[in-house]
Order: sequence, then structure tokens, then C-alpha cells
Amino acid sequence: MDNKILPLQGIQVVEFTHMVMGPTAGLILADLGAEVVKVEPLDGDKTRRLEGSGAGYFPMYNRNKKSICVDLKSEEGKQLARRLVKKADVVIENFRLGAMDRLGLGYEQSSVLNPRLIYCSLKGFLPGPYGSRTALDEVAQMMGGLAYMTGLPGKPMRAGSSVIDITGGMFGVIGILAAVERRHKTGLGGMVTSALFETTVFMMGQHMAQHAASGEAPMPMSQRQSAWSIYDIFLSREGESVFIGVVSDTLWVKFCKAFELGSFASDATLATNSGRIKYRDSIMPIITSLFASMSKQELMDRLELAGIPFAPINRPEDLLNETHLEASNGLLPVTLTDGERVGMQARLPALPFEMSDEKFELRSGLPSEGEHSIEVMRDAGYSADEIDEMLRDGFVKVAVCGSGTE
Repeated sequence: MDNKILPLQGIQVVEFTHMVMGPTAGLILADLGAEVVKVEPLDGDKTRRLEGSGAGYFPMYNRNKKSICVDLKSEEGKQLARRLVKKADVVIENFRLGAMDRLGLGYEQSSVLNPRLIYCSLKGFLPGPYGSRTALDEVAQMMGGLAYMTGLPGKPMRAGSSVIDITGGMFGVIGILAAVERRHKTGLGGMVTSALFETTVFMMGQHMAQHAASGEAPMPMSQRQSAWSIYDIFLSREGESVFIGVVSDTLWVKFCKAFELGSFASDATLATNSGRIKYRDSIMPIITSLFASMSKQELMDRLELAGIPFAPINRPEDLLNETHLEASNGLLPVTLTDGERVGMQARLPALPFEMSDEKFELRSGLPSEGEHSIEVMRDAGYSADEIDEMLRDGFVKVAVCGSGTE
């Protein structure tokens, strides 16, 4: 979207976040064109230095942002933060309950400084008996039923991504955008709160409704009774896995034609999905054997030609060279700034939607710690002498190198 007005252009966001949930909300707003200033402690966001499964958190969720490193325990640092809040449209925070209040930067204090401020607080639980509990993505998955539905009986298993952190951040953004629209009408800001537990419960709504409609407790998805006769993972001749879903009677006709299953196509007892479910034990061995005689590519080619839903079983690294993502500019080239592979370019997912047939692009990469401290302070009204004094006294840090140090 070069040289075009981005949807959130002109919206100023101050982000007091770490880990995944808060940075996800900031990322979405930043990709949509908002100016997002990430406020980090003097030693930088600790998420930058996570290893193992956390090594991808900072690179994925912090592009298109500016970084300022501030000592928020000092009065000088708090004063700087208050200046940023006073001129902001949106504040995002995802620290422990009460942490921002103790810094003098909670919603009540901030809204006095800036009545038009939209303040988004991302927590483990919405207000209630559990409101003061500390939660994590995995805690919410376990407590909210997702781990039960994902795993095997007696073996709950978390989903293979930080889905609740990410989705909770998305709900935060939905609330922020709704508050922006309300501000257009009223001139006032307001408080938006999104939480991990309630996000998980919302995702379990279909299973709660299933229980209400059927009167039976839902089984884990690994043990579920499928609503369709063919909705399974099959093995090709090479032993490669392909998921196939035949989810309508029309698709069944196409499926039989694509794989020359004339006897199935002419069998009136298999013409409806309910009939196919009834005789599933008879048809599945034949289909499984047929697919096992075909190469993976032949199997997928036939399915694609017939318009049958299918999917190879990919790993995350397979997506780096995925044909569709390559052709549709679905991956953005982000250069790493932390860890052992500084300077390496990672290809990471763009926002998964388009506007006017265009995706939202990378405008700036991952910021170094305090890369934009001087620029942000100058925009906040600090003079050159005041900036020098803040740097000299150690209340603010700038990156060793980067566009913000000048």
C-alpha cells in the first residue's frame, strides 16, 4: 500500500507490553498504519531474549513499531511516559493487575491527563472472582476447555500455537476500533479490556451449544463423532499424509467421479451423508486402500481438479516456501535484531486479510532497544538539552546503532 493512506494513519499508540498478547494488539494496529511506540525497560523487553519456543515471540509481533527504553521507576521516566500518554489516541498494556496503577499510568490516572484516550488492558480474566489471578495462554487453554477438546481422553493438550494470546489480542483490537468509532460520536475515550479466559470460553461456545442441543457432553476432537462420512487423514503410496473432507452430497458425487468409484456413485444407500455415515465401516477400507496406491501428488491433483477440500500436513518450516504464500505476498521479510542470528532475514506472516485487493506491508523492521528514544522524546516536546540530561542521568537509553540515535 505504498503512497496510499493506511486505515489507521494518524492514530498514535503507546504500548506498554511484553510476551504475545499485548504485542499482538500493537502489531495489528501498527500494520494498519498507526504509529506505535513500544515503551521498554532500560534493559529492553525481556521477550527479546527468550529461547526455545519463545524465540519467535519478539520477531513476529513487533515489526512496524518504534522503541523507547525508559526507567519507569524514576519520576523522570514516569513524567516522560505521562507526556506520551497525554498525546496518544490509544494505550495498550498487558502487565499484572495493578502494575500500571502503581506507576501512576493506570486508566483512571491516564484518562484525567487525556479524556479522549482509549485505554486497552489485556489480562488473564475479566473482572470477577478470578480477576486478580495471574494467567497464561496455557492456563486459559486448560481452564477454558480447549486443552480438553484438543487432546486425547485423560490427556489434555494445549494447541500448537499461542492461540489464546493471539486471539485475545485480536479481541482487544476489535474493542479499540469500536472505541475509536464511539469517540467519533461522543468525543470521549474509554476503557477496553480483553482477557485470556473469556477468549477461550468464547472459542468453546460451539461445543457448549453442541451440549445444549444434543444433551451429550462433547468428546475431545480426537475422539469426536464426525458430522461427515469422510473427514479424515489418509496415507499416500509414499506414506505421506493428506487430509480430505467430503462435506456434502454434491461433493460426494464429484469425489466418486474423480476416483472412478462408480459402484459407490450408483449406490442409493450412499447418496446422502447420513447413509454414508451408516455404512462408513464398509466404504472406508476401500477408499483407504485406493489412496494408498496413489502418489501424494496424484491424489492431491485429483482432489484439486474435483474441488474437494484437502490439505497436506505441513510443518511451520514448510510454509516458508509455500507456493500460495509466495505468489500472494503472504510473507514479509523481517530482519532479526536480537538473539544469536542478528541480521538474518526471517520471512514472517503478513496480516491475513486484504483491503482493496492489497495486503498490509512492512514499513519498518524490528526496532533495536531504544532505537527511537530521541525521536520520540523530541516529538513529546523535550528540548535537546533535556534529552541530553535524561540520557546522561540514565533515565532513558538509546540503541548503540539505529535510525533513532542520530
